[in-house]
Amino acid sequence: MFEKVAFTMYPVKDMARAERFYRETLGLGSSTGSVEHGWVEFDLPSGGCLALTTHSGSQPSASAGGTIAFEVANLDQLVDDLEAKGVSLPATDIQSPVCRMAICIDSEGNRIVLHQLKRKLKPPSSPAS
Repeated sequence: MFEKVAFTMYPVKDMARAERFYRETLGLGSSTGSVEHGWVEFDLPSGGCLALTTHSGSQPSASAGGTIAFEVANLDQLVDDLEAKGVSLPATDIQSPVCRMAICIDSEGNRIVLHQLKRKLKPPSSPAS
C-alpha cells in the first residue's frame, strides 16, 4: 500500500530566508514551488524531498516535531564549511557503531541531522584450503 516517503516538511517563518539557507548555505541547489506562495521543495539527487512551508500552522523548533537527516559524503568538510558560514552546530561528532552525525540549526530554528555512514570493514579472507 505505501511506496515511499514523499517528503519531509518543515515549518518556516521567513520563506525567502529559509529557501536561501537551504539553497545556498546548506548547498541543496535549486528549489521548486513558490517562495511567495509559502511552499518550496528541494528534491535530492538520490531520492527524497524536503518541503518548506509557511502554511503548516506549526512553529519552527529544534526540540519538537520531526527532524530530517541528510546523508553526506564528507561530514568533517561540511561541518567546517557550515561553521565558516556561522551556522549553529550544537553537536559535531556524534558516534554510533555504523555512522557519524552532526546537528545543525537552520535559519528558522529547526534541527537538521547530517549523517555519514562509516566504511564497512571487509572481513578477513580465510586461507584457501
